[in-house]
Amino acid sequence: MFQRLLIANRGEVAVRIARACRGLGIAPIGVVSEADRDASWVGAFDQVVCLGPASATESYLRMDRVVQAAHQTGATALHPGWGFLAESPRFARLCRQHGIAFVGPDAGLMELLGTKSPAKEAMAAAGLPVVPGSDGPLEDADAAADYAQAFGYPVLLKADSGGGGRGMRRCESEDEVREAFAAASAEALAAFGSGAIYLEKFLERGRHVEVQLLCDVFGNGIHLGERECSIQRKHQKLIEESPSPALTPAERAELGERAVLAALGVGYTSAGTIEFLRAEDGSLYFMEMNTRLQVEHPVSELVTGIDIAQLQIELAANRPLKLLQSDVVPRGHAIECRVNAEDPRDGFRPTPGRLEAFEFPAEAGPGTLRVDTHLAAGDEVSPYYDSLLAKVIVHADSRELAIETMRAALSAAKVEGVSTTIPVHLAVLASAEFQSGDYDTGSIPGWQEEA
Repeated sequence: MFQRLLIANRGEVAVRIARACRGLGIAPIGVVSEADRDASWVGAFDQVVCLGPASATESYLRMDRVVQAAHQTGATALHPGWGFLAESPRFARLCRQHGIAFVGPDAGLMELLGTKSPAKEAMAAAGLPVVPGSDGPLEDADAAADYAQAFGYPVLLKADSGGGGRGMRRCESEDEVREAFAAASAEALAAFGSGAIYLEKFLERGRHVEVQLLCDVFGNGIHLGERECSIQRKHQKLIEESPSPALTPAERAELGERAVLAALGVGYTSAGTIEFLRAEDGSLYFMEMNTRLQVEHPVSELVTGIDIAQLQIELAANRPLKLLQSDVVPRGHAIECRVNAEDPRDGFRPTPGRLEAFEFPAEAGPGTLRVDTHLAAGDEVSPYYDSLLAKVIVHADSRELAIETMRAALSAAKVEGVSTTIPVHLAVLASAEFQSGDYDTGSIPGWQEEA
């Protein structure tokens, strides 16, 4: 096992990985920008290296400086977290060229699965159904219009690289396709360095369901059930839960088994997530595979009792999976709410600033409560990075009790100095649609954005 591991990230995810390291007896090494140098969460590490100025392009995204930091601190492994360099094949390859174990899959697999069209081809060959769409990136708006006419409206234009809703446009007509194509391509180029766009048929009332996987280098793989991630705003997840209220036990078992077989079929190793779109008729289609730890992984941890972050590090050390599928016994229900420093009544505008108060209850309602955060009262929420303040995760014996616990926890939270998304979460949790489990990606139940 590794003695020292560098965490090439910041904030909540860096603190989470540091905690996993300590659980394995590994010394966690941190990196920071000048903006984060005096942050309270830096105390989570045994040693810290400053990478450069506040701008991520001059600090957290500087591959050369990150690798140098690993060498100068004696770290033989590196965990990229999520975001920044987490899904960069070039960075994974650079680490391994310098003798640093990258906590993630092989760079070649990252390249294959990180671009939508090749990933769809690979997963289709591995036995998963895919959403009807174009055969690879589109040459121009004319080609997009031709495919849209063939599949029927509505359709989605999507960036072939990256995700998170950037470079994505829903189109209801040929005029919209032609108008949106250039804008989607430009946005994709700016965000991911590639303006390649492909097209998919948009499935009405679709649901976002993903399967958590763990695969080792010896050809063993397991799944930890599925997560429902359909509560989204502009393709950014707000609330996740497990198990999905949309699946029957038989559907759940079949989906997990097929996901494992598909991952092993392409030679996947490490922790990973296969994302599916569930159509209104119950059909499930492969969307993409995330070759990293997911923000919402605690949902699966609370349902299964398995520390995914620790297992991911063990897999990077070429240790065999110590669990069989029969060892994974999901219990109860878990829900996660992402609390961001945003003003939901002003178009979800980011609200950086000083946290005058930042308190969450130690317990709430009839279930158990976990709060993953890197912040405390008095800390500054930086304008330079993402606005995540905390992830509030609850677990209870039933979905109804989990909802009750989450409502109690968020109602008792005290966050002052910045606006937060807590009002949105409470509105969703109180809505009839969410409570019944009958919701989809098309709206935020219980919440109406102001014009």
